[in-house]
Amino acid sequence: MSVCRMDEAFFALHRDLPREGPGQAEDVDWALYTASLPEEVRIADLACGPGADTRTLAKARPQARIEALDRMPHFVEAARKRLAPYGARVSVEVGDMAEVSGPYDLIWCAGALYFLGVTEGLRLWRKALAPGGHVAFSEPCLPPDPSPEVRAFWEEYPAVSGIGGIRARVAAAGYRIIGERMVIGAAWRDYYEPMARRIALLRPGADAALSAVLDAGAAEIAHWRAAPNDIAYALLVVAPDEP
Repeated sequence: MSVCRMDEAFFALHRDLPREGPGQAEDVDWALYTASLPEEVRIADLACGPGADTRTLAKARPQARIEALDRMPHFVEAARKRLAPYGARVSVEVGDMAEVSGPYDLIWCAGALYFLGVTEGLRLWRKALAPGGHVAFSEPCLPPDPSPEVRAFWEEYPAVSGIGGIRARVAAAGYRIIGERMVIGAAWRDYYEPMARRIALLRPGADAALSAVLDAGAAEIAHWRAAPNDIAYALLVVAPDEP
């Protein structure tokens, strides 16, 4: 089965989903409040997906300049359509989140920093922050004494840890934590319910590649449903230590 066909199948499932990971508008609002961001700022939304959080950022800071990027052209196209009403102050581009330059007053990254590594990504982004700038990111987080169901959910991410491990990785990057918030429950339901409906819609007539993608999505949802109160992201607002 070709990689190209698997990519097509992946996007067939994820096309038209409202967002590409768990989260809600209040998570973004909390981060903006915790970072004490003024109105006229420059914000990056890295790995923006179809632009759900970018739109929340644009609504919450109507005088901000917002630059969103994602490495997937499909998501960039969807985000551009969603954000067209905000005009030139919001841009969406295909790009690599490891290569941003800034300077940004806030870097927002929901559920994607693990691609770089928390410590590695924060170190890379330090040079892209304006003086006094912050990073807000969400990272998979284990509860104390995680159940087999939780372990199964995160089995493809061996670096997953509890909140203590995340704090240690932030400190290793030379950052301090300004605030922490758990993303749990409803934020995951709002992500998985549309996906479950999409899986049901695509099942009839699915070929082998699409069936494999649908099966993987259904298994992920089933793992979450087995432990919905213990599968979480930790959302952190952090800032570089003073030199």
